[in-house]
Amino acid sequence: MATATGKIEPPKVVSQTEWLTARKELLAKEKEFSRLRDDLSRRRREMPWEKVEKNYVFDGPSGKETLADLFGDRSQLIIYHFMFGPDWVEGCPSCSFISDHIDASVPHLAARDIRLVVVSHAPIAQIEAFKKRMGWRFHWVSSSNTDFNYDYQVSAKKEDLANDVYYNYNMQKFPSDERPGASVFYKDDARNLFHTYSTYARGLDILIGAYNWIDLTPKGRDEAGLKHGMAWVRHHDKYDASYRVDAQSDYVQPAKSADSAANAKSSCCKE
Repeated sequence: MATATGKIEPPKVVSQTEWLTARKELLAKEKEFSRLRDDLSRRRREMPWEKVEKNYVFDGPSGKETLADLFGDRSQLIIYHFMFGPDWVEGCPSCSFISDHIDASVPHLAARDIRLVVVSHAPIAQIEAFKKRMGWRFHWVSSSNTDFNYDYQVSAKKEDLANDVYYNYNMQKFPSDERPGASVFYKDDARNLFHTYSTYARGLDILIGAYNWIDLTPKGRDEAGLKHGMAWVRHHDKYDASYRVDAQSDYVQPAKSADSAANAKSSCCKE
């Protein structure tokens, strides 16, 4: 258990024989969890599909791209809905945490007939500047001129911000203009497009490889005392000597360009 100082006290110190007994008991639970996860994945694959009727056109780094174009030469498409609003000076830190895991996965996914693309509401120029700052290579397009983000629950219109919004298949409050998610699509030989799955909120945990490593350690995620669980997360270029975690901090979306021209200069456009 973690203490207020960040140190931990061992639950119990035992002999190797006792430790092995406890480890085998936990292993049985881990195997049960693996079987349940496999069954859940099977059920996900058996979900019905819905045909995509709208013709979404995105702004890519080299011009216009339809949803069908995003597949490239693959039949399966995963879109990560990255929280980056049209007037934000930088992308969301938590979405950046997830996106730090993408580039190395891309060639492996391609080998399994999958293309992974990131989509954000921000204009393509803002996306390209932030992508350069973060050092990412994955394909990232803008949905700023489409209804795509609204249709897939990941952006709110200004008139809706004061009320509950539909997110994660429920009406609820959300502390940001933009919301995270992942959506999956299939393209058949006739270029018909189908939406097969979307997940939001804690459903995205599985995408964060670093969390899986952290979960193996004695301290674990160590987020229990944080008002906002991911308050500790920073953009990977902001972990420096000044790094501190405010346990009482709520989620705060990145500043908007109208809030501070100086902030916009030093953040979004930093090279």
